[in-house]
Amino acid sequence: MKTIDDFNFANKKALIRVDFNVPLDANFNITDTTRIDAAKPTIDKILKDGGSAVLMSHLGRPKGPTPDLSLKHIVSKVSEILGVEVKFSEDCVGANAEQAAAALKPGEVLLLENLRFYAEEEKGDEEFAEKLSKLGDIYVNDAFGTAHRAHASTTIVAKFFSQNKCFGYLLAKEIEAIDKVLSSGEKPITAILGGSKVSSKITIIENILDKVDNLIIGGGMTYTFVKAQGGKIGDSICEDDKQELALNILKEAKAKNVAVYLPVDVVAADDFNNDANTKIVPVVDIPDGWQGLDAGPKTLENFKEVITASKTILWNGPVGVFEMPNFANGTKAVGDAIDEATQNGAFSLVGGGDSVAAVKQFGYEDKVSYVSTGGGAMLESLEGKKLPGIAAIYE
Repeated sequence: MKTIDDFNFANKKALIRVDFNVPLDANFNITDTTRIDAAKPTIDKILKDGGSAVLMSHLGRPKGPTPDLSLKHIVSKVSEILGVEVKFSEDCVGANAEQAAAALKPGEVLLLENLRFYAEEEKGDEEFAEKLSKLGDIYVNDAFGTAHRAHASTTIVAKFFSQNKCFGYLLAKEIEAIDKVLSSGEKPITAILGGSKVSSKITIIENILDKVDNLIIGGGMTYTFVKAQGGKIGDSICEDDKQELALNILKEAKAKNVAVYLPVDVVAADDFNNDANTKIVPVVDIPDGWQGLDAGPKTLENFKEVITASKTILWNGPVGVFEMPNFANGTKAVGDAIDEATQNGAFSLVGGGDSVAAVKQFGYEDKVSYVSTGGGAMLESLEGKKLPGIAAIYE
């Protein structure tokens, strides 16, 4: 795997694909700088070598130039985080961009305008990628969040840098973290899959059954498995058309000696709101008019026992409706168990939108080994798909 450590950037221009698709409020203030902070080590290394950096990113989903989605809004915050004054090019290709890039001196940084102001970016247009390639000597992909897209700036542009292309630190760390779970992790390996739908996790489950020792299933998809096995789930969420699939997963897991852990009790509520009446009931006997909204105490004891005995842990999806404080206990308890296992030397990877949101909300970011920055890209990696943005660097 070629990373930026394999290059000396002295007097070189690095064309870096970053993921600065950050959330902005109504006044264009960035409400979460995680993605910019994550790119800083890569940019720092290039500048320290005596190189300069040309940063390219998208922001939002514009259809053509959209002033509200201009990257000029983030220039001052990027400058503040990087500790250097970042220059801005009002275009990402063409004469203006080329002049701005050519004028860069060692130690300087240029941010290009939103790539997606051009439809050619998402189409993976080769001519557009070639125009981008004129802006740097070495191509660095450090945007895991877009690595599953064969866009011009994430994949196609790499063709124009035959030997001079590599991964930035962030993307290299993502690849290593997923590799630890899927191929080189110390056993026992445990996957904790939550969230509401079996359908959105099926490909992941199928891909990881050959790699894991334990599979913990929580969250809303629990009830599809429970109902498929004849349990009473009251008004709990359920994908009726996926019951047969759930039974097949259990059968396959058994054939591969993977231990599957489902909740045994749940916190049931008589309405889907934080102030609903609640009671703890067996997962196979939820009364009509009630729905399971969180894992129960016995379940959490079982989960904790498995998690703390694990050496490699993947967590994707919450085990309850954590957005409501009264149903967040299960997700927090899983976080605590992962924290304990990590302190005892386990490698823990958290990825996928909702679990990352939970980890941030409850302060577990520094208590797990790695929090993935890429939602869709992380899921496709776990499904065993070859991500075009990663493959392009190896080619």
